[in-house]
Amino acid sequence: MLHKVIHGSADNKPLLIVHGLFGSARNWGVIAKRLSDMRQVVAVDLRNHGQSPWSDRHRYTDMASDLAEVITSHGTPMDVLGHSMGGKAAMTLALTRPELVGRLIVADIAPVAYEHDQSQHIKTMRAVDLSQVKKRSDVTAQLAQHIDDPTLQSFFAQSLDFASGRWRLNLDALERDMPAILGFPEFDTIFSNQTLFLSGAESNYVTQTTRANIKRLFPNAKFAKIPNTGHWLHAEAPREFEASVRAFLTMSFT
Repeated sequence: MLHKVIHGSADNKPLLIVHGLFGSARNWGVIAKRLSDMRQVVAVDLRNHGQSPWSDRHRYTDMASDLAEVITSHGTPMDVLGHSMGGKAAMTLALTRPELVGRLIVADIAPVAYEHDQSQHIKTMRAVDLSQVKKRSDVTAQLAQHIDDPTLQSFFAQSLDFASGRWRLNLDALERDMPAILGFPEFDTIFSNQTLFLSGAESNYVTQTTRANIKRLFPNAKFAKIPNTGHWLHAEAPREFEASVRAFLTMSFT
């Protein structure tokens, strides 16, 4: 079973939050806590991430099965919010187990294959000399030799377990299945419930070209952009992101 962090009252309708590649539930702590005034928020660590079990496989059908297990054990369907890789896992869940998903929010990703590779970040994390790491600043200093962006340095540093001196990421499995992570399974099913594709206005992950494929699989898809944000829209503009999520979850559709 996936590791999960729950915020809010069980009397409220549940919202499942699914993080992206190299992330974890803790990355979503602030947003999860703020949304917990209206929902019981369940944030999970995907397989091979955070405190969840490791596996040799990291495919979207596997991740969707893990999420289905979380929802089934909870006992009621959930609205689902997924970012990036987590958005693809959430879409796969909706397309394979639609009875488990209420409304769906997909943050800055489309159901298509991408060409950019993330394996360079795996090489960067492997290059960190863990024997020289005593505190978080030691990690970021080593990461800075390969990554210019301080936000990414801090993001990756959160996945280091200082107590055990190892990454909370199954780097071998993620590297091996990187082509599948960048891709997306083929489906001849649709998810007909209300779906929001929420993107960063400065990001190129969701484009006019990808909209046709989105509408084929998610015929009731709506689209919105948060100004002056890129792929990490929830971190760059957390209040605006939260407001967009709240508006969609409370909106009446006829």
